[in-house]
Formats: sequence, C-alpha cells, structure tokens
Amino acid sequence: MPIHELTVLFFLQLAFILAVTRLVGLLLRRLQQPQVVGEMVGGVLVGPSLLGACWPAGHAALFPAESTPLIYALSQLGLVLYMFLVGAEFDLGLLRRHLRSAAAVAGAGIAVPFSLGAGAAYYLARDTGLFSPRVEVWEAMLFTGAAMAITAFPMLARIIQERGLTGTTLGTLVLAAGGVNDAAAWCILAVVLASFAGDVAIALRAVVGGAVYAAACWWILRPLLRRWAEKAGDEGRLDGNTWVVLLVLLLAGAWFTDYVRIYAVFGAFILGMAMPRGRLTRELQRGCGPLTTYLLVPLFFVYSGLHTRLDQLVSPERWGLLLVLVALACAGKGVACWLAARLHGEAHRDALAVGVLMNARGMMELLLLNIGLEQGLITPTFFTLMVAMTIVTTLMATPLFELIYRHAPRPA
Repeated sequence: MPIHELTVLFFLQLAFILAVTRLVGLLLRRLQQPQVVGEMVGGVLVGPSLLGACWPAGHAALFPAESTPLIYALSQLGLVLYMFLVGAEFDLGLLRRHLRSAAAVAGAGIAVPFSLGAGAAYYLARDTGLFSPRVEVWEAMLFTGAAMAITAFPMLARIIQERGLTGTTLGTLVLAAGGVNDAAAWCILAVVLASFAGDVAIALRAVVGGAVYAAACWWILRPLLRRWAEKAGDEGRLDGNTWVVLLVLLLAGAWFTDYVRIYAVFGAFILGMAMPRGRLTRELQRGCGPLTTYLLVPLFFVYSGLHTRLDQLVSPERWGLLLVLVALACAGKGVACWLAARLHGEAHRDALAVGVLMNARGMMELLLLNIGLEQGLITPTFFTLMVAMTIVTTLMATPLFELIYRHAPRPA
C-alpha cells in the first residue's frame, strides 16, 4: 500500500478506534468498570473476534496488515508516556512507610501464581496447539508462570486514579507491589528469551542493564532534575527547551531499557520516579496527560485485539482450560495477596481490596503475551486463552472493589 494511502487510512483508523473504545467504556461504566477496562474490551471487539467475524471484508479494509506496525509504534509511545506520568506521581515517602507490607504482597503475588502457572504449563507443554514445538517444557513453565504472576501495573494506576486513590495508603501499596511483581516477571521473561535464543547474554544484559539504568536515574539524573526543576519553577513556566530535554531523556531511557530487554515501559516509569515533585510534574500531567490517556493508550488495546481470536476457543476442552486458567489466576494472585496483606497488619477490608486489585492483569499481561507471540514461544490459541483470562480477571477488579467498600468509607 502506498505511504499516502496508508497515512489517510490511519486517520480513519484513529477516529474509529477512539469512538469505539470510548463508547464501550461508557457502556461498561454502567457495570462499574473504569474507562480503561472499556478500552481493553473495545480493543478485542474491533479485532477478528467480533468485527472481523461479523464483517470480514470491512475489517480487512480498515485494518490491513500493512497498518499494524504503525499502530504498534504509536501504542508503544503511548505506554512510555503514560508510565512516565505514573512514575512522576508515585509517592515514595508513603511507600517507605509501608515497605514491609508492599514487599510481602509482592512476594506472595509472584511466588504463588508463578508456581501455579508453571505447574499448569508442565502438563500443557505437551499440547502442540499451545506452545511452539521448539519450546522446552521448562521454558513453557517459566513463561506461563511469569504470565500468571504479572500485574496490570499501568491499568492499576488508571483504576487508582479514576477511583480517587492516588496518594492513599492502599493505592501506594498496590502500585508498589504491582511494580515489583512486574519487574520480576520481566526478568523471568528475559531468562526464557535467552534460553529460547540460545544466548545467556540476553538475561545478563537485562539484569545488569536495568540495574545500571536505575542507579543512573536515581543517583545522577535525580539531583540534576531537582536543580533544574527549581530553576523552571522560578521562571514560572516550562518553556520549549525544557519540554524537549525531558522528552529526549524519556525516549533515550525507553530505548535503552528496551535494548537491554526489560522493555521501554519500565525505563519510563523509573525516570518518572526520579522526577522532582511539584510544579514540573504538574505541568507534565497537564501537558501530556490528556493526549496520552485518550489518544495513544487505546491503540495498544486495539493492537492486542487484532491478534486475539476468540473463535479459536471452539471446543469444550478449550473452554474448560480457560476456566482452569481463570481459577488458578484468582487463587494465585487474589487469595495470596489478600493473605499476605492481612498477615502484615492491613485491615481486613483493605487486604481484600489489595487482593482484588492485584488480581487484575490488563496492559502488562497483554504486553508480555504479545512478546511471547512475536518471538514464537506461544501459539495464537494460547495467546487467545491468556487474553481471555486477562479480560475476566480485570473485569472482576472494580466491581469487587466497589462491593468491598459499599458500606464503608474509602481507604485513606
């Protein structure tokens, strides 16, 4: 397709994507779902599972294969900007006061679901319709364990923001535990990719490179940014040079962390955490927030939806497997995190809320699954099964959270 035609088509795709995801989000609000969950469901609906099944010719014309890389690239930019803004709002002081609880919840949220997922994969790896024939059993176990252990970190941030929990003890605890969960899951994924590629340097590059990047952001960039923010605050505004320098730092950090295989979203989040709080971060939220949230992030859900084929779940065995995966996901994540929070002093209601929110998987799960599919670790069938599990566990989060606090004040 000529570049001009592809560009013209992309504008139509954007209009269609934004309209559908917003409409689905508005409809799901009647079921107590936040807008971000509507975007995730809308992304699946515009893919081959619904639109492609009901109107194949229209779907093929609207989403030709040539347009997919452009959707993917812009969706990754949206994730990077969004995670940067999430990191810039992260309350480190509150985290320090609840470090023990966050560590306990994170540990339980990694160990238990990872063990259950790995155990399930031990049996599922023999099914050639789920994993590549080149995947070793232990590689399938590590990948599935990581996929079960991961948390919807960006989605948690959206849910917490939309429910007015930003800066609260509960919101910070869940975000901290979710961040640790996801960092561990990405390290496990790096080991799987290294083994699959026959190159141990991939795993070493991820671990060492990630540690070097985090140290550089915290010990070098953070003091420089603090002094720069004070100067910007004195001038009373953020000029064009300030915006460009921040964006260059962000994109360079995203490139580096993607290069070392811990992926761009964590580079963005770490840099955001290093940002000084105050006028600078408020200006960042005001300047980047709406464009990122309402335009770029929905593209990621659509990109994932274009690779989801619910029509592949036609046999009773596949539907039964989906139910098993959902049950293992809820037991491994929700129950384990609830018990961990309860055992470390959190009130019963708050501990239940922690378990419910940690059981949502959403955006990060979809990102991990997309990587597994692109690298040839998993088949489209297993991808679809795990996407369906992700949707179910994420849809559960907000209604259960509202039920927990129905007759009680929101957490402080």
